Amino acid sequence: WGFLPLYMKAVAHIPSAEVVAHRIFWSVPISGMILLWMGRTADIKRAFREPRTLAMAALTATLITINWGVYVWSIAVGRALETALGYYINPLFSIFLGAVLLGEKLDRLKIAAIALAAAAVVLLTVETGGLPWVSLVLTVSWGFYALFKKTLPVGPTQGFFLEVLLLSIPALGYIAWLETNGTGHFLATGSYNTMMLMLAGVVTAVPLIIYANAAKRLKLSTIGIMQYIAPTMIFLIAVFIFGEPFDHVRLVAFILIWTALAIYSWSLFKGRSRVSK
Repeated sequence: WGFLPLYMKAVAHIPSAEVVAHRIFWSVPISGMILLWMGRTADIKRAFREPRTLAMAALTATLITINWGVYVWSIAVGRALETALGYYINPLFSIFLGAVLLGEKLDRLKIAAIALAAAAVVLLTVETGGLPWVSLVLTVSWGFYALFKKTLPVGPTQGFFLEVLLLSIPALGYIAWLETNGTGHFLATGSYNTMMLMLAGVVTAVPLIIYANAAKRLKLSTIGIMQYIAPTMIFLIAVFIFGEPFDHVRLVAFILIWTALAIYSWSLFKGRSRVSK
């Protein structure tokens, strides 16, 4: 995930909706092959007989489509820093969701961390004259995706396959429509675009399946703290490779977020130290 902006920049000349459609479509065979290797295809047949499972999969599929669409677009138009900010905020949003919806306890340090993250959002809103909507949409969509993924009544790989399978019908229809009216990039614009769009399945399915397996096994707050790595890489790529502007307002906002994450990490360390004693 940390290196994903480099791929997205390489396909920035292709409309974001088309890239997302190919991310969905090419994820189906990859996740399907993994299911065959695991010998868990019967779980998919069972899921199709359970309306609640299909409804939950449709919900998580909707959330991940929103997240993918905003992510692809933001990298293409030079807003990778906002993407990084969104994924930095996400662990703290996961703490908030865990407290509100799952009854996970918040100590004073965690409350302070959430308050600092909120202060960063307020600062950006006041100084730029509008909400940092890219960051907020990525945060909220991914936070709820993680939450509902944790409660999806199937295995993580099966759940991801269900999601992309449900999405593949409209995705394939959209791809076919683009190709037939001559505006698609898969067949008519050279082997480079064909290869890169097919690669979308690999860069999408592999990290998400790994993440989905972790989401089933770890506390929501633990998943949150593990997500520091990707936004840090996105931040470094945005500043030092893409050369996006990094003014004093963004610097202060990121310092607030980094401080919040440091406080949260310290609260986890203190909690584990007490348990070990």
